[in-house]
Amino acid sequence: MNYRMILNILGWMLKIEGACMLLPLVCSFVYTETGECAAFFAVIGLCLLIGSALTAIKTKSKVMYAKEGFVTVALCWIFISAFGALPFVISGNIPSYIDAFFETCSGFSTTGASILTDVEALAKSMLMWRSFTHWLGGMGVLVFLMAILPMAGGGNLYLLRAESPGPSVGKLMPKIKESAKILYAIYIVFTLIQVILLLLGGLNLFESLTIAFGTAGTGGFAILNSGIAEYSPYVQYIVTIFMILFGIDFGLYYMLFFKERKAFFKSTELRVYLAIILSAVLIIFINTYGMFKTVEEALRHIAFTVGSIITTTGFATTDFNLWPELSKAIIVLLMFIGACAGSTGGGIKVSRIIILVKSIIKEVRTSAHPRHTIKIKMNGRLVEHETVRGVNVFMAAYAVIFVAAMLIISLDNFDFTTNFTAITATLNNIGPGLNSVGPMSNFAEFSPLSKLVMSFCMLTGRLEIFPMLLLFSPYTWKK
Repeated sequence: MNYRMILNILGWMLKIEGACMLLPLVCSFVYTETGECAAFFAVIGLCLLIGSALTAIKTKSKVMYAKEGFVTVALCWIFISAFGALPFVISGNIPSYIDAFFETCSGFSTTGASILTDVEALAKSMLMWRSFTHWLGGMGVLVFLMAILPMAGGGNLYLLRAESPGPSVGKLMPKIKESAKILYAIYIVFTLIQVILLLLGGLNLFESLTIAFGTAGTGGFAILNSGIAEYSPYVQYIVTIFMILFGIDFGLYYMLFFKERKAFFKSTELRVYLAIILSAVLIIFINTYGMFKTVEEALRHIAFTVGSIITTTGFATTDFNLWPELSKAIIVLLMFIGACAGSTGGGIKVSRIIILVKSIIKEVRTSAHPRHTIKIKMNGRLVEHETVRGVNVFMAAYAVIFVAAMLIISLDNFDFTTNFTAITATLNNIGPGLNSVGPMSNFAEFSPLSKLVMSFCMLTGRLEIFPMLLLFSPYTWKK
């Protein structure tokens, strides 16, 4: 294990996190929030101090392998969440460290689950930091690091694979640094376009930035207790469109803008993703039509909710907890499906669902015709056996973690639907669930133990399970 290199990267991550806190620090100056300003100054100083000490460690070798890559990613996400929670605690906006850690894990993992009963009571700078964590975690904090700090020996590829969502991760360019730059360039441009469109819709810069950060990272932290419900239909339409756009594989955007446009439109995952959205909107519209005043209002709220849930953003314009059982069942199903691989969205991912379905069809056909050789294909290409095996192992590990986490939080004696959807919402990085954790509720009533378990679920879901499992595996630390 290359401990020196791991500590070195952790140091760089703390430095970057400290630098990122300059945005909410400026916000605290603008809104003359003295206590919050002092809190950010203190944490920035701490991050830079510890970060500088760690980056000063001399590394004998800069080569990293798979094990180090996964461990580094897991530790980085825990560290940035732990340090990112400090401004909330020091300023007194969230006095409990466990609550602040839960909120920050939710931010960086782009989950959007909150312990806050009154979001509007938070200082503006804290709301800015809270939303900015979504944007930082959306594309991946280590992807940003790779864009500015290339590594030797292929270690950056292991970091990219550990942090990027999806059953398989490839390079857009021969060099990982160039791939990371392209991903972040597309991410930044899309974010800026949304900010401009929101400004044109009458929102101020603070509102536009916080909403765009939450949309781009598919996180869903709102700055109003009512979520997005109080904003104009124009704003709701813009957010709906961009949630769906950010739920698409960014590699496909690269193909669309720089390479083969046909590859974008021929993507099996993209077609299935859009088909699921349209089908869900249609079924829920038929099931809930009588609950809305007009067809336009119904389609707007339903499309927003479906887009928010399948991309695991978690923004809300209406309380879907009040919808009929069929509609709620579809919403829960969308929570598990999630967005496309390579997007900022969470969930199991559409590509994994496609591979699982095709694997089942293959087994059925093989059972009927044992001598037939049946191959699984996506986008006209064969899916490697290693990828299929990886999907199956992922689903098995996912099920074990889901059940274990739900059993632990059941000690708090909430009803089954609350417990089930609470783990669904945190492990899939969605935010809201049903009943006591519905879109107009929060996670404040859970015990500290349950909050820590769900914090683990949020980070595990964002990193797609294995980096976190490897971190806590005794095998990882053996020579």
